[in-house]
Amino acid sequence: MKYRHLRAVVLDWAGTAVDFGSLAPVTALQRVFAENQVPITAEEARAHMGTLKKDQIRSICAGARVAEAWMRRYGKPPAEEDVERIFSEFLPRQTEILAEYSTPIPGAPETVAAWRDEGLLIGSSTGYTRALLDVVMSAAAAQGYSPDASVTPDEVGAGRPKPFMCYRNAILLGAYPLWHCVKIGDTPVDIAEGLNAGMWTIGITATGNEIGLSQTEWEALSPDERCSREREAAARLTGAGAHFTASSLADSAPLLDEIERRLDAGERP
Repeated sequence: MKYRHLRAVVLDWAGTAVDFGSLAPVTALQRVFAENQVPITAEEARAHMGTLKKDQIRSICAGARVAEAWMRRYGKPPAEEDVERIFSEFLPRQTEILAEYSTPIPGAPETVAAWRDEGLLIGSSTGYTRALLDVVMSAAAAQGYSPDASVTPDEVGAGRPKPFMCYRNAILLGAYPLWHCVKIGDTPVDIAEGLNAGMWTIGITATGNEIGLSQTEWEALSPDERCSREREAAARLTGAGAHFTASSLADSAPLLDEIERRLDAGERP
């Protein structure tokens, strides 16, 4: 076993392990708001990414521009009943496209396999409901990626930034203490979730929501542009409290060695 201290990693799904650029939620959210005749931008869809999808819809509706557009269209600001209805409409839209966007990010399956060989357990958390995540898990497993545990917000009573999904992962994996675990994700609320659980945190830049490009779009950028965008994404994730950042899940592997060294020296997150 390579690690004496580290016990487990808890991985986000879209933008971290699968779905390069975290495109599926944005696509479905834009589609359902357009169907309600209040179109939203990709930036508005991404602003609260990582939270439970109903919470994300609630936050989008509370935004000044969207609330104003809703008022113009319907004569009143969006209410909780509108949030509930949009969420109910969102679920089938998201389900329709999830499998298409569940391809593992390059290097993720191999990295996870190597971590398992080194004695680590692999957990996962998400902003998806269980019904949605089951679609993602099935498609991802057929392509070589499957964690040892998965937890959704509807199973623990609340989503990010609350730490309950991390707690449940620790229970399912039998992994403790929590400061011997690492949360890896691509949004500020992923980082908050891990910090609130008492875990080390790694923020993912190039493949995730903070940049939000498909793999083809990302690879079409010049090296200088990629570097600039990664710096900006890393700054936002570090500003949210991330202990480390990495371009992708595969690039985070050396950071686990650094965390192991810090734990060996008696440090905690």
